[in-house]
Amino acid sequence: MISSPITIESKLPNIGTTIFTVMSAMAAEHDAINLSQGYPDFPISEQLIELVNYYMTNGYNQYAPMTGVPELRSQIANKLGSGLDLDFDPDREILVVAGATEGLYSALTAFVHPGDEVIIFDPAYDLYAPSVVLAGGIPVHLELELPKFTINWEQLESAVSSRTRIIVINNPNNPAGSILSRKDLDLLSEIVEKHDLLVISDEVYEHMVYQPQVHQSILGHPNLRERGIAIYSFGKTFHATGWKIGYCVGPQNLISELTRVHQFVAFSINTPIQMALADYLKVPDHYLSLADFFKEKRDLFLRLMKNSRFEPLSCDGTYFQLMRYDKIRDLPDFQMATWMTKEHGVASIPTSVFYNKGTDNKILRFCFAKNTETLTRATEKLCQI
Repeated sequence: MISSPITIESKLPNIGTTIFTVMSAMAAEHDAINLSQGYPDFPISEQLIELVNYYMTNGYNQYAPMTGVPELRSQIANKLGSGLDLDFDPDREILVVAGATEGLYSALTAFVHPGDEVIIFDPAYDLYAPSVVLAGGIPVHLELELPKFTINWEQLESAVSSRTRIIVINNPNNPAGSILSRKDLDLLSEIVEKHDLLVISDEVYEHMVYQPQVHQSILGHPNLRERGIAIYSFGKTFHATGWKIGYCVGPQNLISELTRVHQFVAFSINTPIQMALADYLKVPDHYLSLADFFKEKRDLFLRLMKNSRFEPLSCDGTYFQLMRYDKIRDLPDFQMATWMTKEHGVASIPTSVFYNKGTDNKILRFCFAKNTETLTRATEKLCQI
């Protein structure tokens, strides 16, 4: 191993290896069932695989247009338009990106200037704050209120300062499994209009909202649509997280600025996969059926956990279920997750890692985007604790 003599001042000195990598590695080392990292263990659509293969073998293997192939952007516009009963310009309001991660990073890089404050709600996906810091901004963390993980609107109003530039929302929220209502969006709209703010809305779990709840996108709210970027993930929607492909939607002037950064981060996205997705989106049931599909998995997981000592929290969206364990052991959540992985063979995610202050509510996150056999084996182990 070679060590460089150059002294580097880290831009992220307090950031270590992401918890998802840590827990997945621990699960592999101890041969534990991995309910930690958010990826399915069931196959994706054979039709979608066939479409990718078709376009690969028919010469669609060179650079795609920087903003995405026209066929895919057109189908995204149709998908959004039919769901929200609105018109979207595929050439000016939609940008295909290298997964939601790149979309979020590029958006924050494009719009955050040194000294700008960005409000983030904890528990939050661990990409938001580091992206703000790398852009020279200042993350301002507010905590969602238990037990429903709701926004305290008075607290949000008081947190806005003359330096506030952006509010980041995640709807549905990972890891909380909570969603924002239409009333929530109305209240958010009042604040962003009053203070002339931008909203970046992480909506990657849009199709995993469970009845009687419905997904409320900022794109369907007239005032927020003018002031925001919504970010989506095909990887989450079609069980293909390794493909790293998503898209951003917003007003023409905001997408144009976002594209300035995107061209120097990823430039263009996998061409045959874009072409395959364009065809696959022509059948709406491929994504409209997902809410029922994952609701069955959530309900199965909860039924199988009924005889355990874990206490489930409400889950209205995503494919993650939060569980309290305070009646089992009085351990910090990382220690609890480690103990369960090593001694009981099931890996989860401690939720304190999603808090800037490391807030420990004795809650673990479990991914239920797994096949029935995996969930059955995992819950048998968890019910023995």
